[in-house]
Amino acid sequence: MTNPEVELIHRTRFSAAHRLENRSLSEAENRSLYGPCYGDHGHDFHLEVCVRGSVDPRSGMVVDLVDLMRVVRERVYEPCDHKHLNRDVPFLEGTITTVENVALALWAELAEGLAGLGSARLTRLRLWEGPDCAVELDAERGTAP
Repeated sequence: MTNPEVELIHRTRFSAAHRLENRSLSEAENRSLYGPCYGDHGHDFHLEVCVRGSVDPRSGMVVDLVDLMRVVRERVYEPCDHKHLNRDVPFLEGTITTVENVALALWAELAEGLAGLGSARLTRLRLWEGPDCAVELDAERGTAP
């Protein structure tokens, strides 16, 4: 292989509160649909961000890990950590904050932030909502925006 592609993975975590609510439904319908998750509650989220690209022969890197970590910190950690996702995070405003929708919103934020970082492209994102439940978006399998 002359210039193989490499996947670089960065993990971070943040704690946040949210409430599952569809504003177009009544309170009774929301309670029926979301049960206890209709009330304010929190999670310790774990995020895995994977970027893929060719190794730059000059630097030896797909992307500078410091730059990748900065994008994740600025686009995810700072806006979300110890915040209420429904009320405090502008890019989630009006979103039903299921783990699926939060993952989709994080993908958009990260893809935009990574756009100027060389040849690396966002290929996979896995968001864990606590230890037992995760959503994975994968560009190469067609499960990402």
